[in-house]
Amino acid sequence: MDYSGWRLLREALRGHRGWRPAWRRAEPRPAYDVVVVGGGGHGLATAHFLARVHGIRRVAVLERGLVGQGNVGRNTTIIRSNYGREANVPFYEASLQLWERLEQDLNYNAMVSQRGVLNLAHTDAQVDSFRRRGNLMRLAGADAELLSEAELRREFPYLGFDGARFPIRGGLLQRRGGTVRHDAVAWGYARSADRAGVDVIEDCEVTGFRIRGGRCLGVETTRGPIEAGRTGVAVAGRSGEVMALAGIRLPIESHVLQAFVTEGLKPILPHVVTFGAGHFYCSQSDKGGLVFGGDIDGYNSYAQRGNLPIVEDVCEEGASMIPAISRARVLRMWGGIMDMSMDGSPIIDRTPVDGLFFNGGWCYGGFKATPASGMCFAHLLATGEAHPVAAPFRLDRFARGATIDERGAGPHPMRH
Repeated sequence: MDYSGWRLLREALRGHRGWRPAWRRAEPRPAYDVVVVGGGGHGLATAHFLARVHGIRRVAVLERGLVGQGNVGRNTTIIRSNYGREANVPFYEASLQLWERLEQDLNYNAMVSQRGVLNLAHTDAQVDSFRRRGNLMRLAGADAELLSEAELRREFPYLGFDGARFPIRGGLLQRRGGTVRHDAVAWGYARSADRAGVDVIEDCEVTGFRIRGGRCLGVETTRGPIEAGRTGVAVAGRSGEVMALAGIRLPIESHVLQAFVTEGLKPILPHVVTFGAGHFYCSQSDKGGLVFGGDIDGYNSYAQRGNLPIVEDVCEEGASMIPAISRARVLRMWGGIMDMSMDGSPIIDRTPVDGLFFNGGWCYGGFKATPASGMCFAHLLATGEAHPVAAPFRLDRFARGATIDERGAGPHPMRH
């Protein structure tokens, strides 16, 4: 069933009785060419590209819960490619270009909104740093505008320009950045993969890997063993836990990252804005709620909830950046589990076990990377070779000293 305006009109006239589930309730088969562990955005996007681009249709996506329950539905929905390292900019720009045509590729309304992402600078040194980052972005084909304080005052009058501690001196704006409805991304990729013949299998937890003679032959699951020609793991915050089943220890720590939504307000925030003197980012949803987040909690955890000191810290930063939001009431909050790598950049690579591949270590960048992550992981699984824009994201870069430290925080996962 294709979605269109005509289809919507037809269903409206017949009482919406013709809609069907977006994907099948597939049962696991004994063997597949490729098994993807993890039915979040990255795993489903991988299956989409395997089937649609590489023609590999004997694919299973194994999800231990329900599609959309994990990190893909637990973030602040921001997309952007405003990175400053040569290894990161081409990858995230490729991802942003895939976001721009996502709805046409999937025939699914993911509410892609390119409303612009603004990073604020609070010192002259930070303005210089943003100037260098913007130049690098433009050299890589991304868009970037360095705005002066006067230009910001005209376009963003709601910001707290004259705070004593964090006065705003300028900002780096990427107008093509914005937001996407996060759970619709999972649903759209699941539907596309299913229509191409992929089995999206929910309530199917992987409990072990079938490894013989150094080669991965498949997986053990709560619904029985499944043989696989190649196995890819894309389970976000559970990466360390799942890969330990294969005897692999990753350079990753898991932390919870909280996000918040306020009561519905009249339109006051037309862009995504980030605080340059700390870690706070905020946008306004189509329903009027302010959606915002900040730093991860400082301790390792697999819990999808955080603690109150981080809530206080995030709200203080928000009120400093936009004083008016201090009067908004927070309605709900949630936590996603971040797989924080040692240098703040992801890993898309083979593992020491033949036939077993890994995609993870996304830190704060997982949601915005979803399309390119799926494209590159599918390329690796299908061809055995790294995609050009993901070639730096090797697992052995930590041993070689070739780390990609975007923030310059050193080997401390919680600081990236």
